[in-house]
Amino acid sequence: MQQVVNGISIGAIYALFALGFTLVFSVLDRLNLAHAAVYAAGAYIGIELVGDAGLPIWAGIPLVFVAGGVLGVVIERIAFAPIKSRPDAHFGGLIASIAVGAMMIALLQQRYGPQTKRFPPDTFPNHRYEIGSVAVSLLQLVIIGVSLLLTLALWWLVNRTGLGRAMRAVAEDPHAARIVGIHVDVITATTFALSSGLGAVAGVLFALDVNSALLDMGYNIELKGLAVIIVGGMGSIPGALLGGMIVGLAEVLTIAHIGSTWRDVVTFGLLVGILVLRPQGLFGTRRARQV
Repeated sequence: MQQVVNGISIGAIYALFALGFTLVFSVLDRLNLAHAAVYAAGAYIGIELVGDAGLPIWAGIPLVFVAGGVLGVVIERIAFAPIKSRPDAHFGGLIASIAVGAMMIALLQQRYGPQTKRFPPDTFPNHRYEIGSVAVSLLQLVIIGVSLLLTLALWWLVNRTGLGRAMRAVAEDPHAARIVGIHVDVITATTFALSSGLGAVAGVLFALDVNSALLDMGYNIELKGLAVIIVGGMGSIPGALLGGMIVGLAEVLTIAHIGSTWRDVVTFGLLVGILVLRPQGLFGTRRARQV
């Protein structure tokens, strides 16, 4: 049970990161590979806000979300908007987002240097709660709670608000959405902002969990984020949450019972199995957009 708790905690971070991937993909049919750089930027910005500006972590996390949202708009304007009308916009945007992500990492290195950055020792209370033989830290509870809260908030926004209806209309047919008066460019920028805000918060939560931030930390989670949305179902918000938990549990249980060298073998073996047995993922029902 202790390993299950640990797996759910790390899986919550994977789910939050993957939600950003799946949001852009479900609404815009774009795969934003600069998302990993936003994840790293969220960790560094969070450490700067807490360590240098002296803000409490409770105030820092919302500001990290806002900073991530700004980065998302910048990514959309630089990598995706200039080529949106080209026939190869899907592939072109993919390549452009890789380039923008590399530029962001270079700027992070320029500002923060190549060394590992850490939160101050007193950033978060080191409380632990024991239930039988299982120990759960306050930080683990907060990570799981924040992930669930943001997932539910995103689901509510997409399914119960006017903005969500506009996002779904753009996902169904951007040309028809524009004809009926929806500002497609505004919806596109908003989608990127929400996506990157989620990715940035995932980064700061991970940095809190391991108390370190590295420039390449996003690359270590990027493939796992793709695995999560494929396991859960491309474009599915509940699927991203469940997929994150499944991948996190698979990792932790593999390390505990088989060995750390088998972690990626089992995780990506699970991915291959899902692709063979259920290519659309556990919750994937979305049809490909007709262009």
